[in-house]
Amino acid sequence: MGNSANKGTIFSAMRPTGLLHLGNLEGALRNWVRLQDDYLMYCGIVDLHALTTDYDKTDEMRHAIWNLAVDYMSAGIDPENTTLVVQSQVKQHSELHLLLSMITPISWLERVPTYKEKLDDLHGAPPCYGLLGYPVLMAADILLYKADTVPVGQDQLPHLELTREIVRRFNHHFGDVLVEPQAKFTDFPKVLGIDGQQKMSKSLNNHLEIAASPEELQQRVMQMVTDPARRYRTDPGHPEVCNVFTLHGFFSPNQVAHIEQDCRSARIGCVECKRLFARNLIDYFAPFRERRAALAADPDRVWDILADGARRASAIAAETIAQVKAAVGLP
Repeated sequence: MGNSANKGTIFSAMRPTGLLHLGNLEGALRNWVRLQDDYLMYCGIVDLHALTTDYDKTDEMRHAIWNLAVDYMSAGIDPENTTLVVQSQVKQHSELHLLLSMITPISWLERVPTYKEKLDDLHGAPPCYGLLGYPVLMAADILLYKADTVPVGQDQLPHLELTREIVRRFNHHFGDVLVEPQAKFTDFPKVLGIDGQQKMSKSLNNHLEIAASPEELQQRVMQMVTDPARRYRTDPGHPEVCNVFTLHGFFSPNQVAHIEQDCRSARIGCVECKRLFARNLIDYFAPFRERRAALAADPDRVWDILADGARRASAIAAETIAQVKAAVGLP
């Protein structure tokens, strides 16, 4: 794993709920790839978290875990230096979650913004206990590896602050055992879906999968909503309100200034602009598709990497849980 001396520790994770999309890449994964050389990093596949809302849709869970691991590595996560952790394969995640739940007031959990959002998504269906306790399990994920740094955007800060509160409460009662993680503020841009209105999401079917074939990407990009005020090809455009132009900033950085000028002067139309974006996006993901194809050709290798990650993660997890149980007074 290389020299870990003097390195901080990060735990970050995603739920295995389907193939990753552009929003996942720009919102987190690209940043993880940049950070992995500077930190001792644990990259989680949090399948237990997925059960909080998708407990009745587990037929594809094993395949979804494999796909997420492949997407991680295809995007540049190096399993030699970054430990890939399937949450359910390291039993201490569940054990620490249980112990932390004993000291976490329910009122703390009920005020978490995402809990209220998830309640709205349930459309009147009763929430499960796991959904309410989701932030405690997330805290256990971070604290189990003594992560001192968590990359977050401003909208994710309430989750991290709850983790910090849990640490302070635990340490107050049982001594300085848990590490209070600090936020590493990073620029997590909000990526809109192809509808140009809502955040990119698989559940809204407005996403662009990073594993999609060139033909699929081309088709989806051509469905994207552009400047709503530009009715005719000869009308000047307003790139500041166009989602395609925003994405050009990520995937056409050397062309974006010319694209803006051509759009405002009507030298380029929306169809041409989307075709250019599709070409650049397809080219950008060519190495990703090649790495993914290589991993898919040897599926057992992926499971071997995950098994090795579980072994490495379990070593530090066992130490942490032993310290926590000793502090609490459990044999």
